[in-house]
Amino acid sequence: MGLKQLHYAWIVAAVTFVTLIAVAGVRATPSVLIVPLEREFGWSRQTISFAVAVNIFLYGMIGPFAAAIMERFGIRRTMCAALAVIATGVALTPLMRSAWQLVLLWGVVVGSGSGAVAMVLGATVATRWFTARRGAVLGVLTASTATGQLIFLPLLASLVQNFGWRSVSYTVAGCAAALLPLAALLMRDRPADLGLAPYGESGGPAALPPRHGNPAVIALQALRTGLRSRDFWLLAGSFFICGASTNGLIGTHLIPACIDHGIAEVTGAGLLAAMGVFDFIGTTLSGWLSDRWNNNRLLAWYYGLRGLSLMFLPFAFDWSFYGLSVFAVFYGLDWIATVPPTVRLTANAFGKENVGLMYGWIAAAHQLGAASAAFVAGTIRTDFGDYLPAFILSGGLCLCASAMVLFIGRPGRAALALAGA
Repeated sequence: MGLKQLHYAWIVAAVTFVTLIAVAGVRATPSVLIVPLEREFGWSRQTISFAVAVNIFLYGMIGPFAAAIMERFGIRRTMCAALAVIATGVALTPLMRSAWQLVLLWGVVVGSGSGAVAMVLGATVATRWFTARRGAVLGVLTASTATGQLIFLPLLASLVQNFGWRSVSYTVAGCAAALLPLAALLMRDRPADLGLAPYGESGGPAALPPRHGNPAVIALQALRTGLRSRDFWLLAGSFFICGASTNGLIGTHLIPACIDHGIAEVTGAGLLAAMGVFDFIGTTLSGWLSDRWNNNRLLAWYYGLRGLSLMFLPFAFDWSFYGLSVFAVFYGLDWIATVPPTVRLTANAFGKENVGLMYGWIAAAHQLGAASAAFVAGTIRTDFGDYLPAFILSGGLCLCASAMVLFIGRPGRAALALAGA
């Protein structure tokens, strides 16, 4: 395909992909800082986990408001502002001396900035710019948010080992700052801005007028609509468990758990990186499957297999690196494969034009689950000296989610049109 025939949707998707990969590097950083901060400042695992939990919580809670801001002010402006906030917060991290500063910088500032360019960004771009191949594009963009995080880990762990944890902050801040001109120059808000229809649609542009009004009010109206829908509760509840069993538990605590079992930090980071490779395969394939198969059944399989793999993890440590390698492959394929079917079911329940806002709140539930698991797992480790109860509990919750998702979209749901709320 020549450049003249290249639809601009692919350029927007590429910029979004690179941005999500870089922001994933920011999201990866706390897991390699837990032990160094513990050693240098004497902060407990519980204290550091609290800062990570605040980060994860805001990462999710900012999502629906970011979606409303994108509707009001555009994707490009939102991305640039978020990248500037992230770069500033991370760059100030080496100056901290107290635990409250860790909570402020990594918890509040970086959590808020990264939340504005997170899963809701990929869902918004895929829905606005693509009709054909939407599921596949969403699968790739979703994979980047987790795969990038995991692939960055070996580099970040190596920097900590060879140059100290402060070098990680400078590197990550530089990456975020470098993306600002790329987003400013190449990103566009809607296909109609360039006189185009979404990729896969024939004819001219069919632009929806941007939403007017206070973005916070728009976001809260969407939440009110969701709370009156059974489908929303099922989607948000299952995604809460998804976050608890991925970012909150494995993404935050697998490396410290490896260290507890005598496995080096760099080795643990390497395992997460391997999971990232398999996650990219699994999530991309999930996007392709979501265009073709029943999305409820896909989600049921994903959650069920994830639950079994988490219950296997405590025993994998007994087999050292080899047992963890089996876990990395099995769990990695399922890391965040839940997103494409969840987005499609959200569109089915609330309409394509409302995906950004409604998925923003569903993704907020995901991060609320992740924040809860990050803090609870750290507390369990502090109180009991072991992560075993956390892994078993998370696996059991995934089996519950496997049953929940089968009821999404069944007759009798109370889903309401957003415009009629």
